[in-house]
Amino acid sequence: MAQDIRELFKDGKITHEKMPENHQERFINKLDEALPVSPKSNFGWMRIAASIVLLVGLSFGGYKILNPKVVIGSEEVANNETTDTKTLGDVSPGLKEVEDYYLASINLELSKIKYTAETKDLFDGYIEQLSELDKEYKRLSLELTESGPSELTVNALIDNLKLRLNLLYRLKSQLKELTPAEAGTEEVEQSI
Repeated sequence: MAQDIRELFKDGKITHEKMPENHQERFINKLDEALPVSPKSNFGWMRIAASIVLLVGLSFGGYKILNPKVVIGSEEVANNETTDTKTLGDVSPGLKEVEDYYLASINLELSKIKYTAETKDLFDGYIEQLSELDKEYKRLSLELTESGPSELTVNALIDNLKLRLNLLYRLKSQLKELTPAEAGTEEVEQSI
């Protein structure tokens, strides 16, 4: 029973009556009773400040985690910063040949070393000494970079390489003495 609203107005069936007085005020009062307005909190600015503090704290923590520092002597050097350290080859071509010879010999000896489960402790002890010598070599290279080439620093670098090579020769001879000559012994090759 749909009716056209225009027809209702034409016929005069609906009169233009005025709303009762205070109708709007009563409507607003009823609306306030049904849906009371809660007072606004004055802590909105504190929420924003707490968010900013949290964001700054997380950013700082992330920076510290992703940019760890390494302490070398009394200096701090960032891991992701590349420090161009000088090598013996930067001092002279003759020293580059000496350095290349020792480094190639060290790597060759490391690749030849085989050890068994019985000699693992001996091997690990030598590897620990080699890593200490490697750290010292890096420190000396940093000193060479910062203070320039000096006879003491260059000799210390060469002596470090010699000592590493001699340690490998000594390790190789001790492993030969300790390793049984049986063909059935399983050997594991380890290189650094």
